[in-house]
Amino acid sequence: MTDHGQVTASRSAQSSARLEEAINHLSFGIVIFDDKREVVFCNGRYREMYGLSPEQVKPGTPTHELIRHRLNLGLKVQVAGDDYIRERVGREIALDTTMQEFTDGRIIAYTVYPIPGGGGMATHEDVTEREEINARLKKQYELGREQEEALRVRNFQFDTAINNMSQGLCFFDSGHRLIVCNDRFVEMYDIAPERVSPGMSLVEIVDLRFEAGSFPAMTRDEYLQWRTNVAVSNEAKDSIVELMNGRTFKIRHRPMPGGGWVATHEDITEQRQSEVKIEYMAHHDALTDLANRVLLNERLEYALDRIQNGEMVAVHHLDLDQFKAVNDTFGHPCGDKLLRIVADRLRVLVGAADTIARMGGDEFVIVQAAIADPADATSLAQRAIDALSEPYDIDGQQAVIGVSIGISVGPGDGSNPDKLLRNADLALYRAKSDGRGTFRFFEPAMDLQMQTRRIMEQDLRKALPAGEFELHYQPVVNLASKEISGFEALIRWNHPAKGLISPATFIPLAEEIGFIVPMGEWVIRQACATAAQWPDNFHVAVNISAIQFRSPGLMQVIVSALAASGLAPTRLEIEITETVLLHNKEATLALLHQLRELGIRIAMDDFGTGYSSLTYLQSFPFDKIKIDRSFVKNITEDSSSLNIVRAVAALANGMGMTATAEGVETAEQLHSIASEGCTEMQGFLFSKPLPAAEIERQFLSGRGPREIQGRIVAA
Repeated sequence: MTDHGQVTASRSAQSSARLEEAINHLSFGIVIFDDKREVVFCNGRYREMYGLSPEQVKPGTPTHELIRHRLNLGLKVQVAGDDYIRERVGREIALDTTMQEFTDGRIIAYTVYPIPGGGGMATHEDVTEREEINARLKKQYELGREQEEALRVRNFQFDTAINNMSQGLCFFDSGHRLIVCNDRFVEMYDIAPERVSPGMSLVEIVDLRFEAGSFPAMTRDEYLQWRTNVAVSNEAKDSIVELMNGRTFKIRHRPMPGGGWVATHEDITEQRQSEVKIEYMAHHDALTDLANRVLLNERLEYALDRIQNGEMVAVHHLDLDQFKAVNDTFGHPCGDKLLRIVADRLRVLVGAADTIARMGGDEFVIVQAAIADPADATSLAQRAIDALSEPYDIDGQQAVIGVSIGISVGPGDGSNPDKLLRNADLALYRAKSDGRGTFRFFEPAMDLQMQTRRIMEQDLRKALPAGEFELHYQPVVNLASKEISGFEALIRWNHPAKGLISPATFIPLAEEIGFIVPMGEWVIRQACATAAQWPDNFHVAVNISAIQFRSPGLMQVIVSALAASGLAPTRLEIEITETVLLHNKEATLALLHQLRELGIRIAMDDFGTGYSSLTYLQSFPFDKIKIDRSFVKNITEDSSSLNIVRAVAALANGMGMTATAEGVETAEQLHSIASEGCTEMQGFLFSKPLPAAEIERQFLSGRGPREIQGRIVAA
């Protein structure tokens, strides 16, 4: 070899060495293989990446061993290792890039390049860090997209939410400029939507509201100054604003950190109207629109606090007379109309400073404020009696009622509402006791009387379980046969401290407090039990009050008493007054027919003293009419009483009923009632009411009819 050839070869070797050194220092691994898939060359980076020694990758090494080595290092594949090797070695050498992931987290980009003439070259680049960066960038990008979408959704939701709020909403910054407001705010103040935009000042917004007529009863400058003061105060504040157009808004102002504020504007017009209505209803009677007890107490207390220089306050407690009869006769709707008419008539009578209240039912109270003399109260009371006694035209039907009034005058009769109302009630009780249709002023003695009444009420309730009641029996005599036909059972009260108390004293009280029902039940049971021990030809009569008739268990009580005593129903006589038929007439008649079907006799007691109506006699076939003692008493001196007795007796005889005269005390009275056609009598002329033992001794111990006849003649 020439020197030139040696130099050239040396230079070529040096170049090859430098090229190999450069290839070994590349950042990626290179492996070259021939068409037999055997290694021709690999650089140092390749050996370093996979931890291979030069011996393991020497020329001639099959590439499948390199693949298996990578599998042993943790290359992740989807198939079995041998299948993967066969697939990789068996495929045609073509340009292809594969991302190889290892269990240690590395990612190697593996690219195959075919070489002309056969074989190929594969590059192995560790792209773990790059892929991680790409993954992070992708994740950040996706997160950004998600956040952007979430923000878009939130903005949409925010817009939807604030524009569907029932309240108006507005945000202002620290410079008092609008940031945002919702549709409801614009709508509430009748502002054109296109005229409102972010950046507008509070002054401009206020001007738009005044221009639209949505402003309170103050000038623009006054309103602007007020709202500005609220804004700069940096304090939460709630305000009620009543606009000139009749609307009422509630503004809730809340400062925001860093300045500015948010405010909600709520239309509370209907709420305020409801509150006013509820407040009114809480102080007024729904039926008559008069004051109720609550407002009455407030007005009365106010009136008492303001009296001066000898002025007085009069309290009139009114109770309608005969209202219940009208209510039951014509029905509750008519009764309600009558109460409204009463309220209207009272309104005409009182002064502007006076108060009328309905206390419930048919009771009213008038507070007559600042009167100079009790005579002023007298005048008002008399005018009320006159006005309320005038006839009432209710749906084409005429009704007549009256009124009783009790009056207390403060501060003399009481310096507080409770005392004045209580004393007016006591005076009312006296007015009703004195015959109704009148008025009475409170007197200190009334308080003592009421205390006495309360004590009697307490004693009355104890009397039944204590066995203090007993029945006396008054004989009823047949005038034709001169024989006793039966007895009327009359209750007596043997008070342990006061002795015998008259029925006229305690029966009205028993009816008033509802005690007449259990007391009446005892009378029915006791009378049946006693009469069952007497001869079968005697009947026993029991009085049943209107209140008892309204109690739902009356029929059961009577049937039970008959069954327990063994008394035949035909021997029991029920006495009722005309007032019984005034209360729910149809139900009362049905009950009377049920009693009649059992065989019980029915008598009309005190005929002619109440709401006498021939229709009652026509609607039910009574067995007996009892003529009240008030007519019998004057029969010999008063022609009108005689004519009434004659007419009733003729009526009874004509309708096939027995006519019984009550309260016969003289022979002259006996002669008159017998002459006028009465068929029975009872009264002191023959016998006063007696205990059962005395009845048995005098009349049931073997004395015959002749002795009874002689008793009447002797009398």
